[in-house]
Amino acid sequence: MRWAKTGIILLFFILLHSPLHADDSKRTILIGLIPERNIFRQMDMYRPLAEYLSKKTGINVRFTILSKYGDVIDRFEQRSMDGAFFGDLTGVLAMELLGVKPLVRPVGPGGRWRSRGVIVVRKDSGIRSVSQLKQRVFAFVDRASVTGYLFAVYYLKEAGVGDIDSYFSEYYFTGSHDAALYAVLDGRADAASLREDILKDAVSKDPSIGDEIQVIARSDEMPVSTLCVRNDLPEEIRGLLRESLLNMSDDEKGKEVLMGMSISRFSPAKKEDFEVVYKLLRNVGLDARSYDYRTTGESVR
Repeated sequence: MRWAKTGIILLFFILLHSPLHADDSKRTILIGLIPERNIFRQMDMYRPLAEYLSKKTGINVRFTILSKYGDVIDRFEQRSMDGAFFGDLTGVLAMELLGVKPLVRPVGPGGRWRSRGVIVVRKDSGIRSVSQLKQRVFAFVDRASVTGYLFAVYYLKEAGVGDIDSYFSEYYFTGSHDAALYAVLDGRADAASLREDILKDAVSKDPSIGDEIQVIARSDEMPVSTLCVRNDLPEEIRGLLRESLLNMSDDEKGKEVLMGMSISRFSPAKKEDFEVVYKLLRNVGLDARSYDYRTTGESVR
């Protein structure tokens, strides 16, 4: 049994650090992914996209999933990445610290490309406002996420909570939005902050979750995911990527891949899409260039 468990753990780390497609006979570009959801589900979602883009562009497109949100910043240059699908705060950090340029963003059903952050509790907890969270356990996603961390800190600050270290009996970081949700569902946390669209996806798959979870706070809408590329990526490659992604919804195979990712199409992205994040940073009194985005993974009591 011990060897079986060891084998599973080794397989996990091999998959975690292995690119999601490889054909060394072609020119290669490496694109990073942040761990928004369960890592194995993300690999299943992005593998068909890697294969599709490799075929369409004639370039070997590889995806690599990082273990933490902040890793996409720290390892972008270390691992010679050419681009990454950044989230709300990681996108701003990458533009300011790495000089990357927004290329395209995925658009969901109904034209959805943004989502709100939410603070959730169990309905049977009796908690109906953040004022009732004093000396409770809170689950955040990652310091490098607005919807999974920074929005909740700002909301608490506006409610008069100046120091979360002393306000909560304990808080910790789950690493992904779905893990934060299940921390509350399973009773390991009294409240959590996460992306609203991920909550809705969970409820659509298991309606009983909607009977158990209560939203007590919401943020403004934030950009969900944006593909940004390094500033010196050759324009030829940048153009091939952009056109292949923008035209996917007009291609039968492309539509099939998009459907598997639960998105409708890709649309052009620009820095102005992140203005709402810059505004929140200003409101909290933080500068993206000096913000401590690294998450240790340890709980704070």
